[in-house]
Amino acid sequence: MKKILLIEDNLEVRENTAEIIELSNYKVITAENGKVGVELALKELPDLIVCDIMMPVLDGYGAYHLLSRHKETASIPFIFLTAKSEKADFRKGMEMGADDFITKPFDGIELLNAIEVRLKKSELLQQKFSGPEAISEFITTAQRTGKVQLTSDERDTYTYNKKHILYKEGQRPRVVYYVISGKVKVSKTNDEGKEFIISIYGARDFFGYTSILEDVNYKDEAEVLEETELMLIPREDFMQLVLNDMQIAQSFIKIMTQNIVEKEESLLNLAYNSLRRKVAYGLIQLLEKYKINEDAKPVLNLSRENMAQSIGIATESLIRTLGDFKDEKLIDLQTGRVIILDENKLRILPY
Repeated sequence: MKKILLIEDNLEVRENTAEIIELSNYKVITAENGKVGVELALKELPDLIVCDIMMPVLDGYGAYHLLSRHKETASIPFIFLTAKSEKADFRKGMEMGADDFITKPFDGIELLNAIEVRLKKSELLQQKFSGPEAISEFITTAQRTGKVQLTSDERDTYTYNKKHILYKEGQRPRVVYYVISGKVKVSKTNDEGKEFIISIYGARDFFGYTSILEDVNYKDEAEVLEETELMLIPREDFMQLVLNDMQIAQSFIKIMTQNIVEKEESLLNLAYNSLRRKVAYGLIQLLEKYKINEDAKPVLNLSRENMAQSIGIATESLIRTLGDFKDEKLIDLQTGRVIILDENKLRILPY
């Protein structure tokens, strides 16, 4: 049973509202002012908080501010109640990060609908997103809970041929890219002209958002690897989805942090592992995101050059190591493809 904390100083309103919420099969905890409400929230950790604004001792704004500073309560959905209808109150509450704002007098259905919507949203955003597709899965989920739809049939799509450059280092980011079909590589080139592939994006992936979040020019280059269909999402829409909602922003930051950890693991592999371990690790990383299953065997359909650049080794070294793996029956090789025969052994390759 979901637990709702109701903070309301008016006894009659508090009791009537609590009864309405309880009739909808929620457990209700009540508090007569913001100070008591904060203490109960930290103790009980409710699933959602409904809070009046104008209260003695500590008002609703103060209660929200204090709870947002505790990691245990910062992400709890928060609905403000107020007897006022001035836009200033609404604006202040939403700017602070509240999830909803209901003006008294309200009917029970309005409040219950708001509670149900916010709880569903909270459940979706508490899903665990991990692995190479974490960002894309999260954004797709966030769209179902937020007011902004990044991808829709109303947006135009564009088809690009192989080797088309979508953007270059130093250009100003204007859009976030969503891949409908095909593949795009994002890479950096050092002063000696050596290219290193940072990521390869496929269907249902978003990319190009990092520079928008940092508000800087691109630090890399994006090139189409095969005929690719993309949807271009204006930066304003992306920023509105990610930053105008406290829960979405917090969840997005967690995933970005996890991505940084995964990048660090890749750098450690590149710096300290043997050539065989580098290739095995790189194959597994590519396998988790870009494999195609043929006859129950996972297949990587990527050129040797692009594969080497994504792992961070010379193409010649990759080809030689792939040949060794083939002799050991870990993989099979075909033109432009690597067929994984023993994924488990690749994952635990000792040297």
